[in-house]
Amino acid sequence: MVGINRRPFAVLALAFGLCNTAATAEPDKVAVFDFQFARGAPTEPSEAEHERLKRTSDTLRALLTESGRYTVISTEPVRAEVAESADLRACNGCAEDFARRLGAGAAITGEVQKVSNLILNINVYVKPLADGAAEQAYSVDLRGNTDESFDRGIRYLVKNRLLAGR
Repeated sequence: MVGINRRPFAVLALAFGLCNTAATAEPDKVAVFDFQFARGAPTEPSEAEHERLKRTSDTLRALLTESGRYTVISTEPVRAEVAESADLRACNGCAEDFARRLGAGAAITGEVQKVSNLILNINVYVKPLADGAAEQAYSVDLRGNTDESFDRGIRYLVKNRLLAGR
């Protein structure tokens, strides 16, 4: 009787098992903090600009959740402490500390640099909390300080930069 070589079947089963595991992997848990204005703006942000930041933060959270790649953890439990720190980009890792306390695997912060009323930048920073993991930075330039330009900017940034290649 001729024996059956079971090796190809084992390799195939292992490959299928790995593919199946990857397809059902849990989304990364991330803490997405509210956008802030970068220091050094030529004028103080207006109430309308603060509202744009809030909408931009909400849009970022929604887009990351809709992607299925991320579970966005609420930052509400640390909101008061975050407000006291003032600048998440210059607080010596406080955003990462807040994210760890919330049970997240990464801290996502964002800032808008206002060069003028015509020229702005939306910047998103993703800092995985694993030891030694490098922060990733994503940026998009805006022309126009309007609700529409902010909305288009964050959507472009998420689709074409943050989620691209993942």
